[in-house]
Amino acid sequence: MGLLSEVLLLPLAPVRGSLWVLDQVVADAERQYYDPSAIQAQLSALEKQLESGEIDEETFDQREDELLDRLEASRFRQTDT
Repeated sequence: MGLLSEVLLLPLAPVRGSLWVLDQVVADAERQYYDPSAIQAQLSALEKQLESGEIDEETFDQREDELLDRLEASRFRQTDT
């Protein structure tokens, strides 16, 4: 049955390969998005923008909250795995 199913499913091989590649890309994107060092660097850059006057206090607070939420989610994901 294994050989027969492989032969019958052979036309779907490109689709399965594409799905595998897509899964790998998504996993890598999530790793980069939740990377604590990248989030810390973004927080630092955000603080510099506030100090230089590029952004106002309200924008800073909003973006800082988003980054801190990501950092918390990142720590939760690390303890989950």
